[in-house]
Order: sequence, then C-alpha cells, then structure tokens
Amino acid sequence: MTTSESTAAARPARTWAVDDLPALDFDPLLTELLAEEPVARIRLPFAAENEAWLVTRYEDVRMVTSDPRFSRTALLDRMVTGMTGHMVASKAALNYADPPYHTQLRKAVTKAFTGQSTKRLRPLAQATADRLLDRMEESGRPADLMSHLHGPLPMAVVCDLLGIPDEDRAELASWPDLILSSGPGPAGSKAAKAQIHGYITRLLERRRAEPRDDLAGVLAESLEEGRISNDEAVSLAMAILISGAHAVRNNSANMVYLLLTRPDLMARLRAEPELLPQAVDELLRWIPHRNGVGLPRIATEDVEVGGVLIRAGEAVYASYLAANRDPEVFEDPHEVDFDRTGTGHVSFGHGPHHCMGAMLTRMESEVMLSTLLRRYPDLRLAGAPEDTVFQSKGLIRGPKELIVTW
Repeated sequence: MTTSESTAAARPARTWAVDDLPALDFDPLLTELLAEEPVARIRLPFAAENEAWLVTRYEDVRMVTSDPRFSRTALLDRMVTGMTGHMVASKAALNYADPPYHTQLRKAVTKAFTGQSTKRLRPLAQATADRLLDRMEESGRPADLMSHLHGPLPMAVVCDLLGIPDEDRAELASWPDLILSSGPGPAGSKAAKAQIHGYITRLLERRRAEPRDDLAGVLAESLEEGRISNDEAVSLAMAILISGAHAVRNNSANMVYLLLTRPDLMARLRAEPELLPQAVDELLRWIPHRNGVGLPRIATEDVEVGGVLIRAGEAVYASYLAANRDPEVFEDPHEVDFDRTGTGHVSFGHGPHHCMGAMLTRMESEVMLSTLLRRYPDLRLAGAPEDTVFQSKGLIRGPKELIVTW
C-alpha cells in the first residue's frame, strides 16, 4: 500500500448533509476537499452507513466519468449513500446504462439533438420568449420571471422537441419538480413518474400511427425497427422531458439572478452583445447548478485515482461542480470571467454520459438572456438580492421566485 493510499484509508468519512446554501454560494465542503482531500470518503443524507468515495479534481473527475472500469449498471444491485431515498431515474434509463448498451440507447435519439435540430427550434424558442414577455408586460410590474419566462420557456422547447401538442402541456408542467426533489419523497415522485410514463406511452403510440419529424417520431421509428424496447423509449423521453424542462429553468434563472446582482457583468453584455455565447459558457462553468452530486459509479476492479486505491465494488461520486473550480485548470476559478478561454468546463458531464442536450441548453439560455437584455434596458430586482427566495431541498438549485421590475 502506498503512502497516499494508507493516508486516505485512515481518514474518517465526511458527513455531507448537503444543506440548502444561500443563493449561488458555492458548497464550502467541495472547496475544502478540492484543496485538501481531492479523493475523500463521504456519507450523504440517505443510507449513510454505505459510504462512498468523492473525487473533486478536474483530471480525476474526467477519468472516473470516462473510464469503463467505473460502472453505472452495477448501481442497480447496490445501496449507496445518496441524496434521496428514492430512485430518480428509471432503471431502463440512460443514467444506469454502460457502453455498448448505453451507446445503442443514445443512437436512438441523437438524430433529434443535432445542430440542425437546435437551429430548427431556435425561432420557436424566440417566438415563445417574445409571447411570454408580452404577457408579463400585460400583467404589470413587478413580475416573477420564474412563472413568466424561466418556467414556461424550457418546458415549451422540450415539448416542441418531443412533439407534445399545446393542449397537453399544462398537465405536464409540475411533474418534473416532483421527481427532481429530495423533499416530497418517494410517493409523490412515483406518482408523477407514473403519470408521465402513461402520457409518453400514448404519445409514442400516436407517432407510430402518424410519423412526424420530432423526438417522439424518432423514438417511435426506433421502436418500430426493434432497436429499442417500449420501456427504453419511454424512459428516454421521460429523462429528456424532466431534465430538459427542470434543469434549464433553474440554471437560466440562476444566470439572470447573477447578472441582476452583478451590474458590471450586465453592463458588459449590454455593451458587447456578441460576447453572449462565450458569457453563457462561463456562467455554465461558474454557477453551482445543483446541490451535492449526481449518480455515483461502481468500480468493477481495483483502480488508482489521484494516488488513492479504490477497491472493486466501491462506489465513487464525481463532482462536476468542484472540477469546474479546480485552480490547476481554471485561473481564478471562483471569479466570473467572460474573457475566459482554453479548457472547457464539465457542466454537461463528461464521457459516455455527457448531456445530449448541451447545444439546446446553450441556445435556450442565449435566447432568454438576449431577449431580456434587448427588451428591458432598466431590468432590475424588485427588492434586495437577499429577498430572492431560492428553492429548498431541490437536487437542482435555482430561485423559487425571481421578482423583477423594469
């Protein structure tokens, strides 16, 4: 056993309560571990007795998330300390798949996530943003951007992507929040998942009968050709609907909150609108868009990571948030720098599980920010920054309300 291995083994596990943090404050435990113990043992709120490893350095995070010796499929047979007491994703989902099966599943939907598809959806997103903000102006000042823009626009885009008709969209709106929360518990999450599952099943049946050029049509075609099963098709659609609507809503709102509380950054974007795509990328790197960590992986054999030996069968979490603040990779990592170039962030993940919707997410954020900057030269928070209430016990961080005036 090497010195680093024995030192790590001797250190006690950290209990990570993952308490709600103020606004966009970065988790102090992640900062501490990144500096002092980049491969650490942790206990999360659920199943705390089943400890796991947590890696925080950029290089180690990229290794763990791309090395085939770390498996997501092996999670299905394991109880690992975690953020919630229930399984957020379906067992048939991409989240629990390893290559080559994972590669096969992704192929079933990649046609819907090309640059051409994003280009097709952009004018729809712009028209939706304009329509939503027209309604906001009609309702008067002050107004809640969460209910007027950040909530409905990402849901509209993901519905446009899937091919969900307008008349069905209202009933879908609240389900993602119930599933991606550590608060309501297994019963609420299970009921919401059952409702979405039923709806998507019916939508795919319609597309098999009447093919269309949307994601439901792409999935129905894959089903018809026997490349995926019905459960797989439904779980893929559910994952895209849930994460697409929920994550973009919160992260785009986080971006606007940051700009509203940093007038220097807002002024820069107004003066240099061409900087927006690069600025969005930097905001994606800097903003701590989730609480805690996502799903872990299981080591299928002994592997050394960052000088620490991880034994076969042990669980490993990788923090993309911490990796994005690694000072070995990003100069002044805790600063927002719209001129930053060079190494790319890992906010969309890395390796086989890199987010398919990355281009779509960037596009939506650009549409929302550019439209707000263009339409409202005097956009500001209606109260003090500390008056903005953020969600509690959510897996994804974001404002509960974002009250603005203009």
